[in-house]
Amino acid sequence: MSDSAREEYAAAFEPTRYLMHGSIAPYVTERGVPPQVTDLIRTRQLHHRPAAHGVDQAVQVYPTDAVCRRTGSWQGMAVEIVQATRRGRIDYRYRGPLPMLVVHERGVRRDGCTEIEGLPKSTLQDCSRKLLFVPAEHEYHDWHEPRTLSRMVFIYLNPDLLAMGPEPGYSRPSLAPHLFFEDGALMETALKLAALIEKGGSDHGPYLQALGVVLAHELVRIDTAKHNADAPINGGLAAWQRRKAVAHIEEHFAEPISLAALARLVGLSACYFCRAFRRSFGMPPQRYQLKLRIECAKTLLVKHSASVTEVSLAVGYNDTSSFCTAFRRATGATPGAYRRNFS
Repeated sequence: MSDSAREEYAAAFEPTRYLMHGSIAPYVTERGVPPQVTDLIRTRQLHHRPAAHGVDQAVQVYPTDAVCRRTGSWQGMAVEIVQATRRGRIDYRYRGPLPMLVVHERGVRRDGCTEIEGLPKSTLQDCSRKLLFVPAEHEYHDWHEPRTLSRMVFIYLNPDLLAMGPEPGYSRPSLAPHLFFEDGALMETALKLAALIEKGGSDHGPYLQALGVVLAHELVRIDTAKHNADAPINGGLAAWQRRKAVAHIEEHFAEPISLAALARLVGLSACYFCRAFRRSFGMPPQRYQLKLRIECAKTLLVKHSASVTEVSLAVGYNDTSSFCTAFRRATGATPGAYRRNFS
């Protein structure tokens, strides 16, 4: 992008230049406050909120006419579906009082970058079926030049939903930010919410609320698992061993890596290391390396014009046929078909 174009985008995102989407803050009932009073308070908040506060209520998009948006809200949660309608650079920004889950239902970008305050930025190209979590008051910025028209779901959560525990009065710390992770259960719940919003969520109030509670539980589960990631795993590798083994595989994923060499790195026998690695990651070291190769191949196929043979060599295969077989087994499509789907 030229310097003049960058300046244009920077200017467009000055605070005074935002064209805001209306507040979609989740409806929260205060304990001890009659429902009619709560409704009045909420109406005043939505329609008489000062502009300085309104900026923080929903994701800001520029250009505003590059997407169509559909929203729905109910007790404790609000959902916004944002569908790109044209190609060209699109920017998304958010910093608000509510935690936000971002669901990339589909989208492959030619170029772009995603940032959440407190985490390293990511330039992941294929964002399809990836998730992000943005804690309250954390800066979120995503810009991309889409290869395919993206569809994203933004879910704004009442923090009280995330303060759940086994005993009354339980309060957990704020959840940590997460950038581009995968979780089947969380994705399924989020997409159910989006589908109901598109069908007209007002007819499904109790079900929407139940799904919201499930989604909050899933987020807490994922955050708890992350906090426990460095804890010793019964029969698995110690935290330092996991980090060292993974770093070596990621650095040399396109090269042959012997089990014995990995085991020596962490001071274990090959047999014990293999069992401990599987216990820690749910797969043996060879499959972990294969997963990295396939992910890299997917990016190369989408972003570059290299031939399938060149891609196979780049990710460590000397035999194109073996690469195609491994790729199809992992993705359900041949490399050529995968590329055509995103061209």
